[in-house]
Amino acid sequence: MGAPDLILALGPALGVGSRTFIIQLLLVLGIVAIIGWLFAKRGAKQLAVRRLLVIAFAVFAVLTVLFPGVLSRVANLVGVGRGADLLLYATVLVLLGFLALQEARTKAAEKRTTYLARRLALDEAEHAVDYRERSLRAHEG
Repeated sequence: MGAPDLILALGPALGVGSRTFIIQLLLVLGIVAIIGWLFAKRGAKQLAVRRLLVIAFAVFAVLTVLFPGVLSRVANLVGVGRGADLLLYATVLVLLGFLALQEARTKAAEKRTTYLARRLALDEAEHAVDYRERSLRAHEG
């Protein structure tokens, strides 16, 4: 029994069809790859809280992929018809939160850039006394 046969055999053992298991496996691997890329890309500079949130999201995403029925039950509990709808609503909220966070970061970066540009302009500006002397010399000769 090769690896593909083993993977296909695991599907029914987990209570899902082999096609469903393949998509679940691909989605879980995609989630793990994205999370790994996020950690590798940010490294040690990323805050612990952000890391915990990313891990919590990854666990939620994997559980949603592996147990879609649970999401449907949760959706029914909160008054949403389908689990997919609940997932869509949650995704929209997370996206809006991300956009708000990015907007705040962009404004902060713009303020820092403006401050640094002004500071650099002042630091590199010719002093008034030197400018006056150079200007007077230029008019004399």
